[in-house]
Amino acid sequence: MVRAIPVEFIERKIYLVRGQKVMLDSDLARMYQVPTKVLNQAVRRNLDRFPEDFMFQLTAEEDESLRSQFVTSNVGTSKHGRGGRRLPPHVFTEHGVAMLSSVLRSKRAVRLNILIIRAFVRLREYLATHKDLARKLRDIERTQHEHGAHIQKIYGHIQRILGPGPQPPKRRIGF
Repeated sequence: MVRAIPVEFIERKIYLVRGQKVMLDSDLARMYQVPTKVLNQAVRRNLDRFPEDFMFQLTAEEDESLRSQFVTSNVGTSKHGRGGRRLPPHVFTEHGVAMLSSVLRSKRAVRLNILIIRAFVRLREYLATHKDLARKLRDIERTQHEHGAHIQKIYGHIQRILGPGPQPPKRRIGF
């Protein structure tokens, strides 16, 4: 039985890389309760199931940028080959995560994938809501700008009406 993993926990393990929502191989391995090496071996044995839009390897720069975002400790990870990773991690998109259940072939993987897919769906719903709110806010700002322009015109007309009328030319006295 899969121990209850809150969807919020899974959502915090979803990152945006190259414009795609992805999960790290090491995070997935921890959730599946298998070593990262075992997860990656299973994927390598089934590479035809993981095209580039399902899984890809981070560049060194992307890996470093991601690490700096969630401030990982350097305990057990050495750049000199002692412990830790020697290559940047693989990341899996929502489709790649779904494919993992068929590769890992365990009941835990199937149940966990259901939770992970639900987390991806929930994030997509949040984003859709935020996009809708952002559109509505832009509409309100545009309307407010248009109303401001109309008010300025009305104010100008009122100023002309209330302002002193044209002064008749002064008559010159004398020659």
